[in-house]
Amino acid sequence: MTGTTEPSELENVLAGLNRLIRRRLRAGLQFPRLRGAEVELLRLVQAHPGLRVSEAAKELGLAGNSVSTLVKGLVALGMLERSDDPGDGRVTLLRITPEADRRLREWADRRSALVRGHITRLSEADRAALDAALPALRALSASLHEEAENGVGPGTGGVVDQ
Repeated sequence: MTGTTEPSELENVLAGLNRLIRRRLRAGLQFPRLRGAEVELLRLVQAHPGLRVSEAAKELGLAGNSVSTLVKGLVALGMLERSDDPGDGRVTLLRITPEADRRLREWADRRSALVRGHITRLSEADRAALDAALPALRALSASLHEEAENGVGPGTGGVVDQ
């Protein structure tokens, strides 16, 4: 790797940031917590209403039966709705409920406010460094997403696991 940033250092910083943000936001929750996979599924369905369970499983990189279990739990909580595909009654389509939509939007608003508040505390140089890093982070995200889309796992495609 060129430069001075080690992959493990980047991984640790990103994971630590996510963990700290989640902890801070959970402190003010007015409703029961959802697991990470449940939130991921809800966000995916929010972005793609009418998504099939099989498509959700592929996008999340989970087994179909795992997504089906998540769907059942979220339906029971009133966060997700299932309907039959009019073109194929064997297929289930997913939509989030208004309550789930409200919760996801509230969480996103609170997360943005929290991060924005801390970014404003940084020096001008640190804010500029974050701005400059965004294209590289987006490229890293796109590469990881593309690998997942193509069904390529870690340690394949010429990448060596350590």
